[in-house]
Amino acid sequence: MSKPALYNISLKCFLHNSKWEVLILKTPENSSFYGMYDFPGGRIDEDEFEIDYIEILKRELCEEAWVENIEIKKKVVAIARHKAEWKFTSKNIPEYLYYNFFEAFLLENQEIKISHEHQDYLWVKLDEIKLEDYFYSWYLEAAKMYLNK
Repeated sequence: MSKPALYNISLKCFLHNSKWEVLILKTPENSSFYGMYDFPGGRIDEDEFEIDYIEILKRELCEEAWVENIEIKKKVVAIARHKAEWKFTSKNIPEYLYYNFFEAFLLENQEIKISHEHQDYLWVKLDEIKLEDYFYSWYLEAAKMYLNK
C-alpha cells in the first residue's frame, strides 16, 4: 500500500499590468531553477490557516514585488505540482508542493521592487514569447495551462 504524499500548498498568480503583460520573477542562484523565471506568490504559512487565500496571496505579492493595489480573481486558472530536491529544502528531504494559480490585475501603475527571493523581473506577454526560454518544469506546465484555458 502506498503512502500519501504530504504537500505544501502555494498560491501563485499571473499578475497583469494595463498592457496585459504578466510579471515574471527571475530565480536566484541558490534555486534549483536558477536562470529561469517564476511567478509571484508563495506558500501558506502555518498561522494563516484561517485567513482567506486571496489575502495570503496579497501578502505574498507585497513581500515579493511591493505591489499593493491589486485585484485578484477568486477562480483558480491553473495548477501545478513539484517535488523539490532534498538539497534545496530546509530539512534536506524532498518536499512536495502543490500550486494554485490565480489571475490578478494591477489597479494602477506601480513600481516593482523585488525581494531577496528573486534577482530580477520582466513584464511579458505569455502568448508572444517562447515559454521554454523562460520556464521549466512546473512553471512551464502552469504557463501552458493558463494560455490554453
